[in-house]
Amino acid sequence: MLKLDVILGNNDVMAISEKLKEMKIGGLTVSKIRGRGKNPGPEIHASKGSEIFVPQFTDKYRMEIIVRESDENKVIDIIKEKGRVGKIFVTPVLRAVDIASGSEGDDTI
Repeated sequence: MLKLDVILGNNDVMAISEKLKEMKIGGLTVSKIRGRGKNPGPEIHASKGSEIFVPQFTDKYRMEIIVRESDENKVIDIIKEKGRVGKIFVTPVLRAVDIASGSEGDDTI
């Protein structure tokens, strides 16, 4: 199993989620976060345009998805197709346990 951490600069969450549902990818976790990347956020004009403020952090969205290794490339392709700006980080999952049923491994996803 693999964990995909997806950081999106735009709210492309629903488009990605709908496409993953079609593929029968189960759960995913979405969080609204704040952060900064290489490029600063857009300038904000305050005080009738006389002051310009560049925010240190901008709103972003984080998706966490656990997938089987066989689905990795398909899921990444969907995210790249439906997402406009962001990054995907892939890490191995050593063990997964379903608390309610006690099942382990691929059965948990």
